[in-house]
Amino acid sequence: MMDDEQPKTLYVGNLSRDVTEPLILQVFTQIGPCKSCKMIFDTAGNDPYCFVEFYEHRHAAASLSAMNGRKIMGKEVKVNWATTPSSQKKDTSSHFHVFVGDLSPEITTDDVKAAFGPFGRISDARVVKDIATGKSKGYGFVSFFNKWDAENAIQQMGGQWLGGRQIRTNWATRKPPAPKTTYETNTKHLAFDEVVNQSSPSNCTVYCGGVSTGLTEQLMRQTFTPFGQIMEIRVFPDKGYSFVRFNSHEGAAHAIVSVNGTSIEGHMVKCYWGKETPDMIMGFAAQPYGQYAQWYGNTQQIGQYVPNGWQVPTYGVYGQAWNQQGFHVLGWASQGQLGSSPVACSSGQGKEGAKDVLQPSPSPPYPAYEDKDKKRI
Repeated sequence: MMDDEQPKTLYVGNLSRDVTEPLILQVFTQIGPCKSCKMIFDTAGNDPYCFVEFYEHRHAAASLSAMNGRKIMGKEVKVNWATTPSSQKKDTSSHFHVFVGDLSPEITTDDVKAAFGPFGRISDARVVKDIATGKSKGYGFVSFFNKWDAENAIQQMGGQWLGGRQIRTNWATRKPPAPKTTYETNTKHLAFDEVVNQSSPSNCTVYCGGVSTGLTEQLMRQTFTPFGQIMEIRVFPDKGYSFVRFNSHEGAAHAIVSVNGTSIEGHMVKCYWGKETPDMIMGFAAQPYGQYAQWYGNTQQIGQYVPNGWQVPTYGVYGQAWNQQGFHVLGWASQGQLGSSPVACSSGQGKEGAKDVLQPSPSPPYPAYEDKDKKRI
């Protein structure tokens, strides 16, 4: 679903009578740019409510998750999607759809309607746009009520000039919806309370998959920043997924609820919890350096491998190898980079030391996270 077709307006109810439109805009603009706010005061004495419209669906979704149940001027507000008759999308599934390609960048939906209007009654028309840039992707669709009108439009408009380019026309092929996975079926409409309890409180990592092209760290940061402080992002462009680690379990849960099933760069994405590890389930309290132990202890992070069953000391003396005679009780020669195994460094004394300047851990690495197909990362 394109962003233009996704809801962007929220209902905000149970408001104090002292709340004003500027106050609502000030609160919700902190999450994303707002287009408008309309207050409704009930003359019967009921609590007022309002409608807040955003420019982008993702900001509206983030506000829904973040603001529902929050207090404004002492009252716990209720936030939900606004439902109006105009928001219900018309069903054109039984109509006849024409693909229109090679469109010039400046061609709009109105231009397409005007060009194809002479061939018959049009039920729908649109130019497909890139969500990130708002620019045309160079193609669109026109739907006719009558099959003969659609056939005539395909024959007559193919190769015609529209806005400086010769356009292509053909029947639009609608792909059948992909079978839903168990996870998608169970979580697509889950509330925040359900998602937050699906994983332990120590798990702050979100898996985001389905972005087959254009996946970058910047794109993920832009998408997930509204939901809380981001500690780390790991992207795998060739595989189309990424991991985003927040500083809190609640922030990660908000991200899953809001982003799952939405469109990023034209791709419908799936979000769920990153795979938990035993150390995460135990919690950070049992580790000697508190929250910082997740970086320097043996807690696995995204793409970071640690030897199975080894108690890796936290800090070290440079130049001494693990388990080498004389190794200090707190010594670990070097902290490995994310995505690699810990490496021990020898002092380099004698013939044996010289060839062991760099030696990998004797235990095989194990992945910190797996994707939905249980593939190791």
